Amino acid sequence: MKEGNYQMMKLYERLVNKGEKISVVGLGYVGMPIAVAFAKKVDVIGFDLSKQKIEQYKSGIDPTNEVGDQVIRNTTVDFTSEPSKLRDAKFHVVAVPTPVNADKTPDLTPIEGVSRTIGRNLTEGSIVVYESTVYPGVTEDVCIPILESESGLKCGIDFKVGYSPERINPGDKVHRLENITKIVSGVDQESLAEIAKVYELIIDVGVHRASNIKVAEAAKVVENSQRDINIAFMNELAMVFDRMGVDTQEVVEAMNTKWNALKFTPGLVGGHCIGVDPYYFLYEAEKLGYHSQIILSGRKINDGMGAFIADAIIKELILANKVVKQAKVAILGITFKENCPDTRNSKVEDIIQRLNHYEIEPIVVDPYAESKDAKSEYGVDLVPFDTINDADCLVFAVAHDIFKNITTERLDSMFGQHPNKEKIIVDVKSILDKEKIKKAGYSYWSL
Repeated sequence: MKEGNYQMMKLYERLVNKGEKISVVGLGYVGMPIAVAFAKKVDVIGFDLSKQKIEQYKSGIDPTNEVGDQVIRNTTVDFTSEPSKLRDAKFHVVAVPTPVNADKTPDLTPIEGVSRTIGRNLTEGSIVVYESTVYPGVTEDVCIPILESESGLKCGIDFKVGYSPERINPGDKVHRLENITKIVSGVDQESLAEIAKVYELIIDVGVHRASNIKVAEAAKVVENSQRDINIAFMNELAMVFDRMGVDTQEVVEAMNTKWNALKFTPGLVGGHCIGVDPYYFLYEAEKLGYHSQIILSGRKINDGMGAFIADAIIKELILANKVVKQAKVAILGITFKENCPDTRNSKVEDIIQRLNHYEIEPIVVDPYAESKDAKSEYGVDLVPFDTINDADCLVFAVAHDIFKNITTERLDSMFGQHPNKEKIIVDVKSILDKEKIKKAGYSYWSL
């Protein structure tokens, strides 16, 4: 038996006994919770190329708000931006983003780059597990060849590879890493067994063993494509009901009284998963000669919702006798989802860009988002929440708790000296008390 294979069989025990280490490569919204969870059981190296991010973690600051500053201060994770430190680990977890290009094709640059970094520091007897979302075939056809080329080692003999798609829901304090079933897969049964045992250290509800890597890769893109399609259906209904003069929220509430209702709601679909993963599936399907009808249609609907909402804002301004070009519109929220600082692929940007076409420069507030992120990603200068005092229209774009709990008095103070019927509220996620708002005399529109 080769030394590499012997080490492979013993890797789980060596990790638990702290004779070997795990590395988590990519310390964002996905990687950081994984690193912290593993560090409670084994020795962990937390690697990220961003020296600034590493310094924040070393200072006890969690910019993702996923685990919190206190947890970061107390964790035993060895934070580093030095690639050579990866040589000290035998089990590598890859959690880098997999975005799409401007033409909606997969951007594999991050995962290719991290594969080269790990490959240059890969030692015999190691296991590399990818968590980044990819289309079926990327792990074996793209990543493994890079690992072999950079390391000079042979996959299946000198090292093993697996795939375990991330399922973390940023900002969700109920569905957490430890209570979401983890899909695991490997290049062979030996690696699958070893990878499953390692993840079982931190996943309380257990793991699901996929028969091969492609199945695990496909499961990830399909589960998010399914959500995307269901939300697109609700968005299409919302657009039709808007023309009919029917309240979508009331329809949804009535529908959800049936036991098998899926309880989806209309809204903006952004972020690094649901707004991206379907394009990975579509890309590979089209390469094989199949042109999707349902998935692509859902993507088109969801990608168009920002413009639809912006047009609704313009309509409400006109109905309130506002001069559109002079109207002061305040957008509340720019992150891609509620109670989360993540601004990646936020579809609020689509609302802003559409309003710009009408020569409206909206002001944007978001107590959860980092000002530097909003500026670098979208060119938006966030303003403090308490500085809004003369708006013509308030757009509740993200369902942050701070917005849900806003009082009528605070609402009134955010508008200028206009009659209430000229004070416009656009409630994208229907988070406000509609009857209370209308009773106060405001002009109210919801998706």
